[in-house]
Amino acid sequence: MTKIICTSDWHLGNIFHKMDRLPEQQHFLDWLEQTIVDVRPDALLVAGDVFDTSNPSAAAQSLYYDFLDRATSLLPSMQIIITGGNHDSGNRLEAPRLLLARHKVEVRGSVQRQRIATDDGYRTSLLYDDLIIPVTAADGTTQAAVVALPYLRPDQLPGSSYSAGVRQVLQDSCTRARSLYPEVPVVMMAHIYTSGAEIANGSSERIVGGQEQVDFGPWPDHPDYLTCGHIHKRQPIAGTSWARYSGSTLPMSFAERDYRHGVDLLLLEQGMPPRIEFIEYEVQHPLVSLPRQGGADIDTLLKLIAELPDRQGNTLSDRCLYLELNLTADVVDDNTIQRMEAAVARKDAVICRECRIMPDIDVPSFNGGERFASMDDVLNRDPLDALIECFELKNGKGSLGERRTAMLRELVNSINGTSSETAKEGGAI
Repeated sequence: MTKIICTSDWHLGNIFHKMDRLPEQQHFLDWLEQTIVDVRPDALLVAGDVFDTSNPSAAAQSLYYDFLDRATSLLPSMQIIITGGNHDSGNRLEAPRLLLARHKVEVRGSVQRQRIATDDGYRTSLLYDDLIIPVTAADGTTQAAVVALPYLRPDQLPGSSYSAGVRQVLQDSCTRARSLYPEVPVVMMAHIYTSGAEIANGSSERIVGGQEQVDFGPWPDHPDYLTCGHIHKRQPIAGTSWARYSGSTLPMSFAERDYRHGVDLLLLEQGMPPRIEFIEYEVQHPLVSLPRQGGADIDTLLKLIAELPDRQGNTLSDRCLYLELNLTADVVDDNTIQRMEAAVARKDAVICRECRIMPDIDVPSFNGGERFASMDDVLNRDPLDALIECFELKNGKGSLGERRTAMLRELVNSINGTSSETAKEGGAI
């Protein structure tokens, strides 16, 4: 039996409401190391968004490389296959590619192209063979073929639309893998937003106007299994029995506080359909919203805070809660804030977000019909979302198109001081 651990969306280096999450991410990677020791998989697949930004800190990179060093030492027979996500710099991920390959770590940060001669010159096509990595047993026999597909930018794709282009690449790479390895299962890993994927309102997943939504359509010769990154909620991919999102390793916003986290263990056995076992990870710092839905007045909020676990002495525990406090009030004075913070100071919790819920705010949103519940929702909104929505409110949904979206993306990135190359490799969209 072939055993493959599937994971994605580590977002190493993420800052959560000014909280440095590297200790939390170390906690997850320690857990993953122990899981590797217990399960002894043949391969570990990481399907994109290894880092939270395209220019991660030295500390985040050290965490990543320290994990690779320990994991390959703990189980030298295990292969590790890593692909770039939309938050990653493909070039940065691939910089040590040859060195890592010596330790059975294969990295595909971006797709490679090849020139093909034609009667009137040449054309370029994706180098699919570079994306196909065999998983081998100790005796050298191939157990599975992994198609390691990194996040695809629009300029890398064939076809007239993003969805059609990604679908074409998925199908062509799968067909190529089956031709190279006809006797073994084909496992694909990708970083995409698929049609029907469930995303929580207010989630940190930045999906703009459905521009990058991929519909698989009819796919008779689909891979034996497809593991995806990009969507943070662990879930099957709509319309399939053979594909799913493994989900993020930590909740990335309070909207994701109820998501389950962990890794998927893929079990491949000759003559049997693939099986998935979920290995759950308990996050170090649970997210708690008070109240759970909507807002509450100060007296109600203080009662809810009083029910939280007490702090032992003046020290927070290793598993303290991360709090979101939602206060309903027209005006919030310093005394009210001090009362909330003093109440939390006695609890094993830290305030990450204080949100004033304004009863009279009722701003409809064009995308999905959501409504903003607080001024924070308005102020913290991604400016690109707002620009696209304004255009489509005036001109009709779907009228912006990929070219104008790219222009707006470039404008926002230039205002934020982000270079064009960084935006292409690891932009927030």
